Amino acid sequence: MAVFESLLQFLSTGTVLGALLMFLVLYLLSSGSRSQKEGKEPPGPKPLPLLGNLLTLDLTRPFDTFCELSKTYGSIFQVFLGPQKTVVLVGYKTVKEALVNHAEEFGDRNIGPGFGIAKTGHGILFSNGENWKEMRRFALSNLRDFGMGKKGSEEKIIEEIHYLKGEFDKFEGKPFDTTQPVNYAVSNIISSIVYGSRFEYADPEFTKMVDRANENVRVSGSASMMLYKIFPWLGLFFNNKRIIVRNMLQNRAQVTKLIAGLRETLNPQDCRGFVDSFLMRKQSDEQSCKKDSYFHDENLMMTVNNLFVAGTDTTGTTLRWGLMFMAKYPHIQDRVHEEIDRVIGGRQPVVEDRKKLPYTDAVIHETQRLGDIVPMNLPHKTSCDVYFNGYFIQKGTTVVPLLTSVLKDGSEWEKPNSFYPEHFLDEKGQFIKRDAFMPFSAGRRVCLGESLARMELFLFFTSLIQSYRFTTPPGVSVKDLDLKGIVGITLNPSPHKLCAIRRS
Repeated sequence: MAVFESLLQFLSTGTVLGALLMFLVLYLLSSGSRSQKEGKEPPGPKPLPLLGNLLTLDLTRPFDTFCELSKTYGSIFQVFLGPQKTVVLVGYKTVKEALVNHAEEFGDRNIGPGFGIAKTGHGILFSNGENWKEMRRFALSNLRDFGMGKKGSEEKIIEEIHYLKGEFDKFEGKPFDTTQPVNYAVSNIISSIVYGSRFEYADPEFTKMVDRANENVRVSGSASMMLYKIFPWLGLFFNNKRIIVRNMLQNRAQVTKLIAGLRETLNPQDCRGFVDSFLMRKQSDEQSCKKDSYFHDENLMMTVNNLFVAGTDTTGTTLRWGLMFMAKYPHIQDRVHEEIDRVIGGRQPVVEDRKKLPYTDAVIHETQRLGDIVPMNLPHKTSCDVYFNGYFIQKGTTVVPLLTSVLKDGSEWEKPNSFYPEHFLDEKGQFIKRDAFMPFSAGRRVCLGESLARMELFLFFTSLIQSYRFTTPPGVSVKDLDLKGIVGITLNPSPHKLCAIRRS
């Protein structure tokens, strides 16, 4: 019940009658909008009027509740978040069947209430239809042109690694929070691809932009924001919404300024990054008087924001989990050190080394699996009525392909809740791929930056472990490193400090 504290406080302010009337209107609207059932719907807990199953859920960690409910209702079940029906898909086989084998039917994005300045329907993450297809296709093509996952990106990452080591060295082996330096380093990779240049860690405009983006990812997954998405009219009473809007306004102003600078110096003979490429395509469409072009300022703004946030938070969070796991499990860190020293020695690691470092590669994959940084996935929506595994799911239904249930599926992983790199090693110690390894999701909405993220994780992690030994601060036991994490849209490591001790 604690998750409803904000709601109860609101209901106690003398507006009970108005709130109840609003609930009644919402209930009548939702009831009236339901079409007659055309088949057997997925099972699920019985909902209460208006509130649905909200009292059943732990809104601070809804994915844990969903996993528990699956023990009773199976791998496909439905819950009501207020009046909104949501179908939850649990386990590797079910999630893969939906996202890969029924990619079209489950491929739309559920777009929740916007914030006024965030015009949903534009960009990549929160758009559908032709706009989404055009923006994703253009982004994939141009990111590849600018070296995403190729030699060009490798050189950028290696350059950034030297800057990041310089930041770590400033602490001289004393305890520090890895959050900001790691996020700034990772953000500079996507920034160099999007804008054509990196930023200095001391640049306050850059650091504020990264910090605000990370804060929004964290706050957007809070219990109060989940309630806001269910009952948008409650947004006036939640401070987290105000934080998000403030951060979005300030970041929008900064991105507008960056794009304006690139627009003024645009040279068709020297394309510096994604923004330049987009601006040139926009000019081309304008000159040819192309009607209904998708290449306009709002799509540019939202696509750049999508790339920047996704390219910073997910990879930075995963890398921080990796460093924390190494401090938590020093015997595993020892094995990584031994393999790197034996195979690479003191030279700079490169992507080609991955196939010669099976144990290190397994540790990185296990970090992604157990770190489980997007446990709920981003919500999908059915694009049409669909019969799926014996159940009828209506068009427009919100669908949660529960990634945590894939990455910790007990039928797929020997030790689903333990850090066990051997999940990715055969009996000879060689790296093996696992079908249930799905941290980037799958199907039409699979992360478009997967190849870049994989390269970043390998180069950053290997280079940092080669140069440092990561330990807990003096007097802090490895048992004190909490693996539960902090829930937002992504699952971040709980607040902690590490010591990065230079290896001779």
